[in-house]
Amino acid sequence: MTTAHDAVVLAGGAAERLGGADKPGVRIGGRALLDRVLTACRGADLTVVVGDPRPTTRPVRWTREDPPGGGPLAALDAGVRQTRADVLLVLSADLPFLDEDTVRRLLGALTDTLDADAVLLTDPDGRDQPLVAVYRSVPLRRELARIAAERGTLAGGPLRALTGALRTARVTAGPLASFDCDTWEDIATARARIREHGTVLDEWITAVKDELGIELDVDTGLLLDLARDAAHGVARPAAPLTTFLVGYAAARAGAEGGPEAVAEAARKAAALAQRWAAEQDEAE
Repeated sequence: MTTAHDAVVLAGGAAERLGGADKPGVRIGGRALLDRVLTACRGADLTVVVGDPRPTTRPVRWTREDPPGGGPLAALDAGVRQTRADVLLVLSADLPFLDEDTVRRLLGALTDTLDADAVLLTDPDGRDQPLVAVYRSVPLRRELARIAAERGTLAGGPLRALTGALRTARVTAGPLASFDCDTWEDIATARARIREHGTVLDEWITAVKDELGIELDVDTGLLLDLARDAAHGVARPAAPLTTFLVGYAAARAGAEGGPEAVAEAARKAAALAQRWAAEQDEAE
């Protein structure tokens, strides 16, 4: 069971290395960087985005640091003020490959490490990522207030002033989880990565589900096997038509059907396609 938490996503940087481009709105695989991050943190009870409001695929609460452009500490403080959970997931908005599994690992590590104030993601080079992390709300608020009192402002303050004062644990992840897009070269790399053979289908399915507002997780392998059987055993146009009918049948089952309704409809259709093909073989 996932720990109850809110999420704070920082999406208001100047993006100087991108020539001042609207970084959260840059699209990778047809989805804005911000929307990709929002998908990864969809398990949050409340998601607060610190930045200029824009259309998003998921509902969020918007806020802005004062002054705008005051840096990550000021932005984090603005976001935290809008939350209410005891545990806060904190993310930057430029993480194209962050996934829900990494988020669950961070949350699980905080639950398992009772004396930790925060759990930070550590990249393969050993660098801590304070904007891919989970924090306990009370010590986080306390340290933000302390820094503001000592400096007179949070604007321009370094994140290490925060993390250095907290008791932290770490989760190590592969290079993709912490990959961020600071330059156009990074963006080109990310766009190329999602088109690789072993990645493109999952990326496409996720993009379609986000675009259509579908939360249902289905066994894509099962549907692909069904499409193959229908194409080979019946006729090539049968593949897309059959998978459409499976989706329609699952939809008729209603929300209570869930992924099981898709799987059951796919199994029935696959069995039919195999019987169809067997009759054809006998006829020949």
